Amino acid sequence: MASIGNASKYGMLIKGGDVVERLSKIKNIAFDKTGTLTCGTPKVVTACSAHPGYSSEDIYRFCAGAEQHSEHPLGKAVLGCFKQKYGAVPAGVSALIEGKMILAGNMEMMTENRISFNQDITEKAEGFLAQGCTVIYVAFDGILAGFLALSDTVRMESTSMISRLHSLNVEPVLLTGDHENAAAAIAGQLHIKEVQANCLPEDKLNFIRSCQEKKELVCMIGDGVNDAPALKAADVGIAMGGVGSDIAVDAADIALVDDEVKEIPHLVALSKRMMTTIKVNMTFSMALNFLAITLAITGKLNPVVGALVHNAGSVLVITNSALLLKWKLK
Repeated sequence: MASIGNASKYGMLIKGGDVVERLSKIKNIAFDKTGTLTCGTPKVVTACSAHPGYSSEDIYRFCAGAEQHSEHPLGKAVLGCFKQKYGAVPAGVSALIEGKMILAGNMEMMTENRISFNQDITEKAEGFLAQGCTVIYVAFDGILAGFLALSDTVRMESTSMISRLHSLNVEPVLLTGDHENAAAAIAGQLHIKEVQANCLPEDKLNFIRSCQEKKELVCMIGDGVNDAPALKAADVGIAMGGVGSDIAVDAADIALVDDEVKEIPHLVALSKRMMTTIKVNMTFSMALNFLAITLAITGKLNPVVGALVHNAGSVLVITNSALLLKWKLK
């Protein structure tokens, strides 16, 4: 209870004491990228047309229309940037806009829908990918029409947060649906060694299960609907409470009310400190009771003094636990 109270002061809502106990044994923390390690507000860098019948503005407009009901941060970014630049977004039901079936997603999605790529558009997209941008391809009625390139920025606190996790012997892992280059660019800035790019929701879930099969407890931190299965399956799931979706928050064990990822090391260290406090309290209580029973058997401890010793031990245990309320990672 003291640990949960401490965490709440730092904007972290924990659903139960057993969550903190599991967190103390975590060896790996898997992070989603967009909206978690990054600001989650990427900007559209460019819109490129691959079809002579459509302008770059057409690509931008139709993609914004298709993304207007999306909960993904990239979809919201496309919509927000378009509104800021052009104003209103064309209304659409699902992805049927102005009589055209719109597909917007990564290369894997295009491939699954048998959308062919020409060399020119591929080279242009790869140029932006090499810069660490995220590319959203857009297809109209089964034909590749172009792409949007978006760039995101790392949260200011992410670098120090990852460094502090390393000092706590916790290994961060980056799981993202973005291209390898975009993932590598962010991982390089944050000094994250293990990276898995082009992840679908089931890929993130499979990573969690693979860790658990190796008897390794794993924590997952994410914010979107696509993170919900992994958040639910992880030994400890942590959701961004502000920018995160309702489904992600509901699936997680811990919610970061103010999206302050910088407090993650404090939470991990607090869980370890809590377990140390529990072990100290139990050892002290058992030793004191064993000593008191021994003295009572030998006649050196009368019932009145025995009752006082018992209650004094309880007070000391509660006092030691209460120190966790103000404990802070240095």
